[in-house]
Amino acid sequence: MDMTTDEIFDMLARRGTGRYGLSAVTQLEHALQSAALAQQRGFEDALVIAALLHDVGHLLVGNDVDLARQGVDDRHEETSARILERLYGPVVAEPVRLHVAAKRYLCSTSAAYYGKLSEDSRTSLALQGGPMTPEEVAAFDRLEPRATALALRIIDDEAKVAGLITPGLETYRGAAKELEATMARRVGGCASEPNANAQVSTPKS
Repeated sequence: MDMTTDEIFDMLARRGTGRYGLSAVTQLEHALQSAALAQQRGFEDALVIAALLHDVGHLLVGNDVDLARQGVDDRHEETSARILERLYGPVVAEPVRLHVAAKRYLCSTSAAYYGKLSEDSRTSLALQGGPMTPEEVAAFDRLEPRATALALRIIDDEAKVAGLITPGLETYRGAAKELEATMARRVGGCASEPNANAQVSTPKS
């Protein structure tokens, strides 16, 4: 599915008003808290937008639905990443794709981390494969986006504070559209490059 920044923002505004799982915040509030935390911690725009939009895959099924309580893993990280990669590239999409794996990683490597998880995060963990095996941990440690994925995961866990005042959605539209434009220029530039393997015809003498 191809979406523009404006379409994603519109979907988040329209569909993100229901309760976010078992948390005392809505999907939109969770998104805005996530983006605000990323910005407060000095991350670049790519991770701020990744934080804002990391759960948009949940909204593609309609208004907020707590599928985890129904025993369903909607694999929202993959759905979200596919949309975001086409629009912004891997710098935004990869931390999003890996933020569920990062939860599994932290549950395996930090005894204290699991105890801090919200009830709905614990419920979804079982559906997502549970804590990583040592082999999976080693593989995760070799991933290039490891640090940004873990940073996004911690933000995701913390961005569930009822009544917290944050900047609004429009705060981030400009940065998101600039990332979209940068990706479009990059794709357009690649498309316009000549094919080095193409045969060049020469006029007959």
